[in-house]
Amino acid sequence: MKNSDEFNRLHTQFDIDDPVFAERFEAVMDHLVAQCPVAHSDRGAGYTVFNRYQDVRRCAQDWRTFSSADGWMLNPPEGNIKILPEDLDPPYHSHWRRVLNPFFSAEAVAPLEAAARQYAGALITRFAARGQCEYVADFAAQLPGLILFRHILPVPVADLPTLFADIDVYSFGDMAARTPAFGRVYTYLQHFLEDRATQPPRGDLVDVILAGVENEVGEPCSWADKVHVALDVVFGGLATTTHAMSGAILALAQAPALRRMLREEPATLPTAVEETVRLYAPVVAVGRSVRADVVVGAITLKPGDRIALNYAAASRDPDVCSNPQDFDVHRHEVVHTAFGVGPHRCLGEHLARLEIRIAIEEFLRQIPEFELEPDTQPLYESGQLRTMKDLRLRWRTSP
Repeated sequence: MKNSDEFNRLHTQFDIDDPVFAERFEAVMDHLVAQCPVAHSDRGAGYTVFNRYQDVRRCAQDWRTFSSADGWMLNPPEGNIKILPEDLDPPYHSHWRRVLNPFFSAEAVAPLEAAARQYAGALITRFAARGQCEYVADFAAQLPGLILFRHILPVPVADLPTLFADIDVYSFGDMAARTPAFGRVYTYLQHFLEDRATQPPRGDLVDVILAGVENEVGEPCSWADKVHVALDVVFGGLATTTHAMSGAILALAQAPALRRMLREEPATLPTAVEETVRLYAPVVAVGRSVRADVVVGAITLKPGDRIALNYAAASRDPDVCSNPQDFDVHRHEVVHTAFGVGPHRCLGEHLARLEIRIAIEEFLRQIPEFELEPDTQPLYESGQLRTMKDLRLRWRTSP
């Protein structure tokens, strides 16, 4: 009851940037699913928040009624920079996804496993003998960038820390600092593409972006749109998987039986990955704009209204997931919306699954028993995205 009383204000004064999401995320999400299928926000222009799985799924699939063209951010900073094709509707969105998808399919990602495992193993080896680590900085913030920049979008790995830092500011920093930070990433990628445009083709993702596609009126897309696409790839690749990997290791640190189960029953690893993204969803909610009169969950919406699809809450809906608070690697089917639904389903979902699985496997291989550093707790930042900022672990080392 105490939680319900404390969280009831979110029913009519929902604020995705409220500190309570960073401090008590799971409790808030469980409350919203159970007590508030539809919340309302007066922040900015205001928006309606759908928290139950069926409502979220319905809206995400119906792009004609619930458009992405006004952007995924609910209250964007002044001068906000779009990311494409995330902030597009079909057919232009579909044109881009048709040429991008082949680089992120399950078949395209599978050959990266050996290299990804090598990177993960090397990162862990650096700190394994210490008996302790801060997992986010020492591992989770590095592995996605190494894979992305060395094998998919060949940006110099030396520039990873700077790009990661600016993306972090854009996602969670002071509102006045967000657009300048993202603008620096945009400018960096603009120069990167300009340089590549002067070089012979390599048959990679960069060449596909430089070739472009037809826009919504059948004309060649603009140069700026090509940069926006590269921006989306880097943003998605660096801003999301870090949290999911950290969540997986946190769950293992707190559950010796779970660690043992994954070592003894490796066939449960794919389900462990799905449970990870379900419970530690990096994308909390996305915005959509209503384009036609519609009723969702007994709520009447008009053209121009803004809505938020709460992916994180929908993934904890007991109507589609029994005992949703449990990290259960024996679920027959893991139903969640953590990778999105419909045409905007996450481009990099297969890559994310690979990274999370290898992060779990390699950590357990080198450090089979570990725990949270005493008197510490993970630190988070939350908004429309969620990330773990600090996760301190310890373990016994061999003499």
